[in-house]
Amino acid sequence: MSDTAGPGEVDMGILDGKVALVTGASRGIGAAIAERFAAEGAAVGVTARSLAPHPKLPGTLRETVGTIEKRGGRAFAVQGDLLEADHRTRAVSETREQLGPIDILVNNAAVSFYVPSEKISEKQFRVAFEINARAPWDLSQQVIPDMRAAGRGWILNISSVTSVWPAGPPYDAFAMEGGSTLYGSTKAFLERMTAGMAAEFFSASIAVNSLAPVAAVLTPGALAIGVIPDEHKATAEPVECMAESALALCEPTEPILTGRIVYSKPLLEELGREVRTLDGTAVHVS
Repeated sequence: MSDTAGPGEVDMGILDGKVALVTGASRGIGAAIAERFAAEGAAVGVTARSLAPHPKLPGTLRETVGTIEKRGGRAFAVQGDLLEADHRTRAVSETREQLGPIDILVNNAAVSFYVPSEKISEKQFRVAFEINARAPWDLSQQVIPDMRAAGRGWILNISSVTSVWPAGPPYDAFAMEGGSTLYGSTKAFLERMTAGMAAEFFSASIAVNSLAPVAAVLTPGALAIGVIPDEHKATAEPVECMAESALALCEPTEPILTGRIVYSKPLLEELGREVRTLDGTAVHVS
Protein backbone atom coordinates (compact mmCIF):
# COMPACT_ATOMS: atom_id res chain seq x y z
CA MET A 1 0.00 0.00 0.00
CA SER A 2 1.42 3.35 -1.01
CA ASP A 3 2.61 5.83 1.62
CA THR A 4 2.56 8.75 -0.81
CA ALA A 5 -1.10 9.82 -0.89
CA GLY A 6 -1.64 13.38 0.31
CA PRO A 7 -4.66 14.97 2.04
CA GLY A 8 -7.85 14.18 0.15
CA GLU A 9 -6.09 11.83 -2.26
CA VAL A 10 -7.03 8.19 -2.82
CA ASP A 11 -4.28 5.82 -1.72
CA MET A 12 -4.02 3.46 -4.69
CA GLY A 13 -2.23 0.14 -4.52
CA ILE A 14 0.19 -0.89 -7.25
CA LEU A 15 -2.06 -3.86 -8.12
CA ASP A 16 -5.27 -1.85 -8.11
CA GLY A 17 -7.74 -3.34 -10.58
CA LYS A 18 -5.81 -6.58 -11.02
CA VAL A 19 -7.16 -10.08 -10.36
CA ALA A 20 -4.79 -12.69 -8.93
CA LEU A 21 -5.16 -16.43 -8.38
CA VAL A 22 -2.91 -17.89 -5.68
CA THR A 23 -2.76 -21.64 -5.13
CA GLY A 24 -2.00 -23.29 -1.80
CA ALA A 25 -3.20 -20.19 0.05
CA SER A 26 -4.69 -21.55 3.25
CA ARG A 27 -1.50 -20.85 5.19
CA GLY A 28 2.20 -20.12 4.88
CA ILE A 29 3.72 -18.56 1.76
CA GLY A 30 0.51 -18.74 -0.29
CA ALA A 31 -1.61 -16.99 2.33
CA ALA A 32 1.08 -14.35 2.83
CA ILE A 33 1.29 -13.61 -0.91
CA ALA A 34 -2.50 -13.38 -1.15
CA GLU A 35 -2.63 -10.93 1.75
CA ARG A 36 0.20 -8.79 0.37
CA PHE A 37 -1.34 -8.63 -3.11
CA ALA A 38 -4.73 -7.73 -1.67
CA ALA A 39 -3.11 -4.94 0.36
CA GLU A 40 -1.94 -3.48 -2.95
CA GLY A 41 -5.42 -3.49 -4.43
CA ALA A 42 -5.67 -6.88 -6.17
CA ALA A 43 -8.84 -8.95 -5.96
CA VAL A 44 -7.51 -12.36 -4.98
CA GLY A 45 -8.80 -15.85 -5.68
CA VAL A 46 -7.32 -18.38 -3.28
CA THR A 47 -7.45 -22.14 -3.58
CA ALA A 48 -6.43 -25.16 -1.53
CA ARG A 49 -7.65 -28.69 -0.90
CA SER A 50 -10.04 -27.79 1.89
CA LEU A 51 -12.00 -24.94 3.38
CA ALA A 52 -12.00 -26.71 6.74
CA PRO A 53 -9.22 -26.60 9.36
CA HIS A 54 -6.28 -28.98 8.98
CA PRO A 55 -6.05 -31.50 11.83
CA LYS A 56 -2.47 -30.47 12.65
CA LEU A 57 -1.80 -27.10 10.99
CA PRO A 58 -3.25 -23.64 11.64
CA GLY A 59 -4.90 -21.66 8.87
CA THR A 60 -7.72 -22.16 6.38
CA LEU A 61 -8.86 -20.61 3.11
CA ARG A 62 -11.75 -19.02 5.00
CA GLU A 63 -9.29 -17.38 7.38
CA THR A 64 -7.18 -16.07 4.49
CA VAL A 65 -10.27 -14.54 2.89
CA GLY A 66 -11.45 -13.22 6.24
CA THR A 67 -8.13 -11.51 6.94
CA ILE A 68 -8.15 -9.84 3.53
CA GLU A 69 -11.76 -8.68 3.87
CA LYS A 70 -11.19 -7.28 7.37
CA ARG A 71 -8.49 -5.06 5.86
CA GLY A 72 -10.89 -3.82 3.22
CA GLY A 73 -9.72 -6.10 0.41
CA ARG A 74 -11.58 -8.46 -1.87
CA ALA A 75 -11.01 -12.22 -1.97
CA PHE A 76 -12.76 -15.40 -3.00
CA ALA A 77 -12.01 -18.97 -1.93
CA VAL A 78 -12.22 -21.99 -4.22
CA GLN A 79 -11.89 -25.42 -2.63
CA GLY A 80 -10.08 -27.80 -4.93
CA ASP A 81 -7.48 -30.55 -5.09
CA LEU A 82 -4.94 -29.62 -7.77
CA LEU A 83 -4.27 -33.31 -8.25
CA GLU A 84 -7.54 -33.36 -10.21
CA ALA A 85 -7.72 -31.67 -13.62
CA ASP A 86 -11.36 -30.65 -13.24
CA HIS A 87 -10.57 -29.00 -9.90
CA ARG A 88 -7.85 -26.94 -11.57
CA THR A 89 -10.30 -25.84 -14.23
CA ARG A 90 -12.84 -24.91 -11.56
CA ALA A 91 -10.29 -22.82 -9.67
CA VAL A 92 -9.72 -20.72 -12.77
CA SER A 93 -13.34 -20.53 -13.92
CA GLU A 94 -14.81 -19.65 -10.51
CA THR A 95 -12.17 -17.02 -9.84
CA ARG A 96 -12.89 -15.52 -13.25
CA GLU A 97 -16.65 -15.58 -12.64
CA GLN A 98 -16.42 -14.01 -9.19
CA LEU A 99 -13.57 -11.53 -9.65
CA GLY A 100 -12.96 -11.08 -13.38
CA PRO A 101 -10.30 -12.10 -15.92
CA ILE A 102 -7.09 -13.28 -14.27
CA ASP A 103 -4.08 -10.96 -14.55
CA ILE A 104 -1.75 -12.75 -12.13
CA LEU A 105 -1.23 -16.45 -11.40
CA VAL A 106 0.91 -17.61 -8.48
CA ASN A 107 1.67 -21.33 -8.61
CA ASN A 108 2.52 -21.87 -4.97
CA ALA A 109 0.80 -25.16 -4.05
CA ALA A 110 3.21 -28.07 -3.73
CA VAL A 111 3.64 -31.44 -2.12
CA SER A 112 6.93 -32.73 -0.77
CA PHE A 113 7.97 -36.22 0.24
CA TYR A 114 11.34 -36.12 1.96
CA VAL A 115 12.01 -39.79 1.40
CA PRO A 116 15.08 -41.54 -0.07
CA SER A 117 14.66 -42.21 -3.80
CA GLU A 118 14.71 -45.98 -3.40
CA LYS A 119 11.71 -45.77 -1.09
CA ILE A 120 9.53 -43.44 -3.17
CA SER A 121 6.33 -45.20 -4.18
CA GLU A 122 4.65 -44.97 -7.56
CA LYS A 123 1.81 -42.99 -5.98
CA GLN A 124 4.19 -40.52 -4.33
CA PHE A 125 6.03 -40.01 -7.61
CA ARG A 126 2.80 -39.41 -9.52
CA VAL A 127 1.36 -37.05 -6.91
CA ALA A 128 4.57 -35.00 -6.70
CA PHE A 129 4.81 -34.44 -10.45
CA GLU A 130 1.08 -33.90 -10.92
CA ILE A 131 0.85 -31.16 -8.28
CA ASN A 132 4.32 -29.61 -8.50
CA ALA A 133 4.74 -29.74 -12.29
CA ARG A 134 1.59 -30.63 -14.22
CA ALA A 135 -0.75 -28.35 -12.23
CA PRO A 136 1.35 -25.18 -12.76
CA TRP A 137 1.63 -26.06 -16.46
CA ASP A 138 -2.13 -26.62 -16.76
CA LEU A 139 -3.10 -23.51 -14.80
CA SER A 140 -0.70 -21.39 -16.83
CA GLN A 141 -2.26 -22.61 -20.06
CA GLN A 142 -5.72 -21.77 -18.74
CA VAL A 143 -4.94 -18.16 -17.75
CA ILE A 144 -2.87 -17.19 -20.80
CA PRO A 145 -5.97 -16.27 -22.89
CA ASP A 146 -7.04 -13.72 -20.25
CA MET A 147 -3.55 -12.23 -20.19
CA ARG A 148 -3.27 -12.08 -23.97
CA ALA A 149 -6.64 -10.31 -24.13
CA ALA A 150 -5.50 -7.79 -21.51
CA GLY A 151 -2.19 -7.19 -23.28
CA ARG A 152 -0.23 -8.04 -20.14
CA GLY A 153 0.02 -10.64 -17.39
CA TRP A 154 2.18 -12.25 -14.74
CA ILE A 155 2.86 -15.89 -13.85
CA LEU A 156 4.95 -16.59 -10.77
CA ASN A 157 6.13 -20.10 -9.93
CA ILE A 158 7.27 -20.75 -6.36
CA SER A 159 10.33 -22.96 -6.43
CA SER A 160 12.89 -24.25 -3.93
CA VAL A 161 16.62 -24.30 -3.36
CA THR A 162 16.35 -28.10 -3.60
CA SER A 163 16.21 -27.66 -7.40
CA VAL A 164 19.97 -27.02 -7.35
CA TRP A 165 22.10 -30.07 -8.07
CA PRO A 166 23.97 -31.36 -5.01
CA ALA A 167 27.62 -30.31 -5.07
CA GLY A 168 30.11 -33.12 -4.85
CA PRO A 169 31.43 -35.64 -4.31
CA PRO A 170 31.98 -35.49 -1.45
CA TYR A 171 28.34 -34.64 -0.64
CA ASP A 172 26.97 -32.92 2.42
CA ALA A 173 24.70 -34.70 4.88
CA PHE A 174 21.49 -33.21 3.52
CA ALA A 175 22.24 -34.32 -0.04
CA MET A 176 22.96 -37.84 1.16
CA GLU A 177 20.22 -38.19 3.75
CA GLY A 178 17.63 -35.43 3.27
CA GLY A 179 15.48 -37.27 0.75
CA SER A 180 14.89 -34.18 -1.41
CA THR A 181 15.63 -35.73 -4.82
CA LEU A 182 12.02 -36.12 -5.96
CA TYR A 183 10.90 -32.74 -4.65
CA GLY A 184 13.96 -31.01 -6.09
CA SER A 185 13.42 -32.69 -9.47
CA THR A 186 9.89 -31.32 -9.72
CA LYS A 187 11.15 -27.84 -8.87
CA ALA A 188 13.90 -28.13 -11.49
CA PHE A 189 11.15 -28.87 -14.02
CA LEU A 190 9.24 -25.82 -12.78
CA GLU A 191 12.25 -23.57 -13.31
CA ARG A 192 12.86 -24.87 -16.85
CA MET A 193 9.17 -24.34 -17.56
CA THR A 194 9.49 -20.79 -16.27
CA ALA A 195 12.39 -19.96 -18.57
CA GLY A 196 10.70 -21.51 -21.60
CA MET A 197 7.34 -19.84 -21.07
CA ALA A 198 9.02 -16.48 -20.42
CA ALA A 199 10.55 -16.68 -23.88
CA GLU A 200 7.34 -17.87 -25.56
CA PHE A 201 5.14 -15.19 -24.00
CA PHE A 202 7.60 -12.29 -24.05
CA SER A 203 6.10 -10.71 -27.17
CA ALA A 204 2.68 -10.77 -25.47
CA SER A 205 4.08 -8.84 -22.46
CA ILE A 206 3.36 -11.76 -20.14
CA ALA A 207 6.00 -12.06 -17.43
CA VAL A 208 6.92 -15.53 -16.18
CA ASN A 209 9.29 -15.83 -13.23
CA SER A 210 10.39 -18.30 -10.56
CA LEU A 211 10.95 -17.37 -6.93
CA ALA A 212 12.44 -19.40 -4.10
CA PRO A 213 13.56 -18.60 -0.56
CA VAL A 214 17.29 -18.52 0.04
CA ALA A 215 16.90 -21.28 2.61
CA ALA A 216 14.03 -21.99 4.97
CA VAL A 217 10.84 -20.03 5.57
CA LEU A 218 9.18 -20.36 8.95
CA THR A 219 5.78 -21.65 7.87
CA PRO A 220 3.48 -24.02 9.78
CA GLY A 221 3.96 -26.72 7.15
CA ALA A 222 7.76 -26.62 7.22
CA LEU A 223 7.80 -26.72 10.99
CA ALA A 224 5.28 -29.56 11.12
CA ILE A 225 7.25 -31.91 8.85
CA GLY A 226 10.51 -31.02 10.56
CA VAL A 227 12.56 -29.99 7.52
CA ILE A 228 14.08 -26.98 9.29
CA PRO A 229 16.90 -28.01 11.66
CA ASP A 230 16.78 -26.27 15.02
CA GLU A 231 20.12 -24.58 14.34
CA HIS A 232 18.67 -22.94 11.19
CA LYS A 233 15.42 -21.63 12.67
CA ALA A 234 17.03 -18.46 14.01
CA THR A 235 18.26 -17.50 10.52
CA ALA A 236 15.20 -18.66 8.53
CA GLU A 237 13.56 -15.83 6.62
CA PRO A 238 10.13 -14.48 7.54
CA VAL A 239 7.22 -15.20 5.24
CA GLU A 240 6.96 -11.45 4.60
CA CYS A 241 10.20 -11.63 2.64
CA MET A 242 8.73 -14.08 0.14
CA ALA A 243 5.52 -12.07 -0.10
CA GLU A 244 7.39 -8.85 -0.88
CA SER A 245 9.56 -10.60 -3.46
CA ALA A 246 6.46 -12.08 -5.08
CA LEU A 247 4.91 -8.63 -5.29
CA ALA A 248 8.05 -7.25 -6.91
CA LEU A 249 7.77 -9.88 -9.66
CA CYS A 250 4.04 -9.36 -10.24
CA GLU A 251 3.68 -5.62 -10.46
CA PRO A 252 3.70 -3.44 -13.59
CA THR A 253 7.24 -2.45 -14.50
CA GLU A 254 8.97 -1.04 -17.54
CA PRO A 255 10.83 -2.82 -18.94
CA ILE A 256 9.05 -6.08 -18.19
CA LEU A 257 10.79 -8.20 -15.54
CA THR A 258 10.62 -11.76 -16.85
CA GLY A 259 12.56 -14.98 -17.25
CA ARG A 260 14.10 -14.65 -13.81
CA ILE A 261 14.94 -17.67 -11.65
CA VAL A 262 15.57 -15.81 -8.42
CA TYR A 263 15.85 -16.05 -4.66
CA SER A 264 13.94 -13.74 -2.36
CA LYS A 265 16.52 -11.81 -0.37
CA PRO A 266 19.00 -11.31 -3.25
CA LEU A 267 16.15 -10.06 -5.45
CA LEU A 268 15.05 -7.50 -2.88
CA GLU A 269 18.65 -6.36 -2.44
CA GLU A 270 19.04 -6.05 -6.21
CA LEU A 271 15.91 -3.92 -6.45
CA GLY A 272 16.72 -1.90 -3.33
CA ARG A 273 13.37 -2.85 -1.89
CA GLU A 274 12.37 -3.05 1.75
CA VAL A 275 10.19 -5.79 3.21
CA ARG A 276 6.80 -4.59 4.34
CA THR A 277 4.17 -6.11 6.60
CA LEU A 278 1.51 -8.21 4.87
CA ASP A 279 -1.03 -5.41 5.16
CA GLY A 280 1.45 -3.10 3.41
CA THR A 281 1.24 -0.39 6.07
CA ALA A 282 4.71 -0.58 7.61
CA VAL A 283 8.24 -1.80 7.14
CA HIS A 284 8.55 -5.33 8.49
CA VAL A 285 10.95 -5.72 11.38
CA SER A 286 12.25 -9.29 11.65
